[in-house]
Amino acid sequence: QVQLVESGGGLVQAGGSLRLACAASGHTFSNALMGWFRQAPGKEREFVVSIGWTSGTTNYQDSVKGRFTISRDNAKNTVYLQMNSLKPEDTAVYYCAARSPFYSGVYYYTREKDFNSWGQGTRVTVSS
Repeated sequence: QVQLVESGGGLVQAGGSLRLACAASGHTFSNALMGWFRQAPGKEREFVVSIGWTSGTTNYQDSVKGRFTISRDNAKNTVYLQMNSLKPEDTAVYYCAARSPFYSGVYYYTREKDFNSWGQGTRVTVSS
């Protein structure tokens, strides 16, 4: 059973930065696709970014390109989301997700149902 635990959320002013972390356990992630989703108040959960664990290939939602960076640390089984130039519209609960097994097609998987393991979420609030 895959377990994902997010951390790093908090309150930040517009223009500031936060780094989220997703610690993964209970599984070998050499063939997994890791993703971040977010859900703003009153809105549906949406795809933010994903990364192939082995290939390192990334796929970003257009609204975060150039501001957010996803990375992974194989030794720590941890995925990071560095968020810079934060905007009030980035306010949401951010969820880490995993799709395993995964072999190819990073750009294909962007829906909630494409991922089979989820963390509990971490809240990010950006004040204006």
